[in-house]
Amino acid sequence: MRRSRARRSAPLLAAIAVATAAALVAPATAGAQPAPAAAPAASTAAPDIPVANVKAHLAQLQSIATANGGNRAHGRAGYKASIDYVKAKLDAAGFTTSLKTFSYNGSTGYNLIADWPGGDATHVIMAGSHLDSVTGGPGINDNGSGSAGILEVALAVSRAGLQPTKHLRFGWWGAEEYGMVGSKNYVNSLSAADRSSIEAYLNFDMIGSPNPGYFVYDDDTKLDNLFKDYFSGLGVATEPETEGDGRSDHAPFKNAGIPVGGLFSGADYTKTSAQAAKWGGTAGQAFDRCYHSSCDTSANINDTALDRMSDAIAHAIWTLGTETAPPPGKVFENTADVNIPDRGAAVESPITVSGVTGNAPATLQVGVDVKHTWRGDLVIDLVAPDGSTYRLKNSSSGDSADNVITTYSVNASNEVANGTWKLRVQDVASADTGYIDSWKLTF
Repeated sequence: MRRSRARRSAPLLAAIAVATAAALVAPATAGAQPAPAAAPAASTAAPDIPVANVKAHLAQLQSIATANGGNRAHGRAGYKASIDYVKAKLDAAGFTTSLKTFSYNGSTGYNLIADWPGGDATHVIMAGSHLDSVTGGPGINDNGSGSAGILEVALAVSRAGLQPTKHLRFGWWGAEEYGMVGSKNYVNSLSAADRSSIEAYLNFDMIGSPNPGYFVYDDDTKLDNLFKDYFSGLGVATEPETEGDGRSDHAPFKNAGIPVGGLFSGADYTKTSAQAAKWGGTAGQAFDRCYHSSCDTSANINDTALDRMSDAIAHAIWTLGTETAPPPGKVFENTADVNIPDRGAAVESPITVSGVTGNAPATLQVGVDVKHTWRGDLVIDLVAPDGSTYRLKNSSSGDSADNVITTYSVNASNEVANGTWKLRVQDVASADTGYIDSWKLTF
């Protein structure tokens, strides 16, 4: 995980500029390679992920770091060796892999994308982790743990001969420690159609912290509940993930309007007494005292957390990957720009809906694309034809990122579908500007 330059309660500093290179190719498509002929029958129940297998991958990453100057950082031999190790495992398991290059800080960076053959390529479930370490250590918890966890889940997909209804894709990102450079490069390389096909991106950055917590990304309700319910079934309480918000590879996907979820076991924040009572471990001590340090070795792992988190990843992949894809809905869109006054009155953008029978659905999809230099200033509402309002977003002084590009799900089942709907946006603070770029309703 990239080190934060400010706590969540403080405004984030300026984003790191990313240097992109050519030679990127489109994501691998479903059906590019047949599954192994000897694969056993598929099962929709997620298997138990052997923690010993995950730890074996971590041992290999430790050996790679030890043989290459003690780290696996971007631009160093240890990173390329790490990518080669993961790629070889996936190639042997029947995945279609592609190595995507980019340039940063005078060095070539690498992202590895692995697609499992089959599934509906218009509904992609993607899991990702950054594979690079800082230069000061081998990065076994940060983030060998997440990388090893999704690698073993991918290999479990192969062992099970899983035949998903949706297309499964896994990604290992380079240069995350420099500001999510690799994942930004990947997202920016996608066409609009490719971005819209990614139904969910799940991020796993540090899942084996030695003094662990159980944190769940709360950016998307469905994905948040998927993980919370899983851990509730184990009798393990969870908390919303805040320490790493905007600091890891889910951020570029979220900013592109892709639903994101994920798990995190804690970095350099201090475990409270209440958290120690809930999860065990030591109060008053960091979740990971070796965060970004030379002691982040294979000894810097809590096996129980790593085991639970790896099993939760498998649960998410099996659950989401075997769901029935929703049928296409009727889409109504307004692409006219509407300027938003700085600390001014609310503005509205209308959409007239016709030809839809009955009421709106309980899962009305509201796709929003608002360009703004400080989205924390914005309050966004959906206004139904009868004037009823549905709050989509509140203002937040701590949310300093640019733009609101996301899809909200609204229970509008009490509203008649046909009529004029409006997106209402107000900037409630000064010094930042923006406009409604477009928005759409999907019934």
